[in-house]
Amino acid sequence: MTTATDTAEPPPSGAPPTVTGWGRSTLTAAAFLAPAAILLGVWIVYPMIWTISRSFFDRSGDGFIWFENYQTLFRDDRLFTALKNNALWVAVVPMLVTTIGLVFGVLTERVRFGVAFKIAVFMPMAISLFAAGVIWRLMYEKSPERGTVNAAIAVVRDAVDPPGVLSAARPSTEALRGTPKGGLVLADGVEAGSVARLGLTGISTADIPAGAEEAVVPEPLQGGITGVVWRDFTPGGGTAGEIDEGELGLSGVTVELRDQAGAKVAEVETEANGTFVLDDVGSGLYQPAIGPATFAEPYAGVSWLGASLITPAVMMAYMWVWAGFAMVLIAAGLAAIPRDLLEAARTDGGTEWQVFRRVTVPLLAPVLSVVFITMIINVLKVFDIVIAIAPGSVQDDANVIALAMWRTSFGGVNDFGLGSAIAVFLFLLVIPVLVLNIRRFRREL
Repeated sequence: MTTATDTAEPPPSGAPPTVTGWGRSTLTAAAFLAPAAILLGVWIVYPMIWTISRSFFDRSGDGFIWFENYQTLFRDDRLFTALKNNALWVAVVPMLVTTIGLVFGVLTERVRFGVAFKIAVFMPMAISLFAAGVIWRLMYEKSPERGTVNAAIAVVRDAVDPPGVLSAARPSTEALRGTPKGGLVLADGVEAGSVARLGLTGISTADIPAGAEEAVVPEPLQGGITGVVWRDFTPGGGTAGEIDEGELGLSGVTVELRDQAGAKVAEVETEANGTFVLDDVGSGLYQPAIGPATFAEPYAGVSWLGASLITPAVMMAYMWVWAGFAMVLIAAGLAAIPRDLLEAARTDGGTEWQVFRRVTVPLLAPVLSVVFITMIINVLKVFDIVIAIAPGSVQDDANVIALAMWRTSFGGVNDFGLGSAIAVFLFLLVIPVLVLNIRRFRREL
């Protein structure tokens, strides 16, 4: 009986050698990853650990105070305002940015100048948020002569309700009584054939209506009332209530004729020399008056940078920057939608709104979620555009968590314990959104 000896077969020709333990490829990968790991440890891991530990100490860093800094977040009015503002940002901005981007993305597919429109909307993304804040800080100036936003509102407002020609004028004598809001009335009544003199002062040279001519006293009119409205001011002297040489008439002034009960019976505008004529007034006493429309003040502007509007103002500037980002991503998603699905929906009788709501939006859901979640993360840590737009006097009203962290730590308070607690709290707020984003990526893969 013969016995066979078991011998190991040699490995097939060309097969890679078996590597055990730390092979050369592992060491090579570790060598390449080491610099990145060191930088991550120095710039991210170590600061994160130090910030968390520092949040349990007082301002000086010597006293361990447990969770007292975190309790201060909800006790301090300034910090609580920051929390409320951030909640408002999360509730409003991501949804509006996503909606605006969706609308712009759909519109750019239907207009011939879609590329130019995309460039114009996306252009704010090319500048920093701080630079965008500086731009909008200038645009929000209250004076319509300097602030673009108020200047645009002034154009519309003045077209609907034009300002008066003499908003700052006042009576030159006690013969005129009343207020600019209700009109200046000649105290002594006049009747047909009389000449009314309505002198005004407090009018700067720049406010004199264009084309003004030297004031004259009109001739009496049979059966009517004539008069003059003029700038009752002569440099170096002159008699109040009398038309002196060189004094100018005021054109475009609304003159009302009122009866003894105060009801308006006629109305006329003055000529270039300030004169006016009211024909066929009938018998009885009347009171000429300069109507309130003459004194209507011009649009003075909305205080966008005031305490009550600063947060919505910053939000609008922020959405102006990020609308382009949302539009580009959503437009890319629209381009990937199969056109045959849209045509099939239209063929089945669906209106454009039904196709948009029941086909386009559901197919865009992954892209819309990307934009929405990205915006939530961004608004949670918004900082630079707030500090660029909000003046120092209203920064407490526009405060957000990131700005509160910076002001607490580096803005003069120098409380690094509380500032670290704010930073940790912000980090905890971002984590759920990051987890949601990671889970969404895994589902797509």
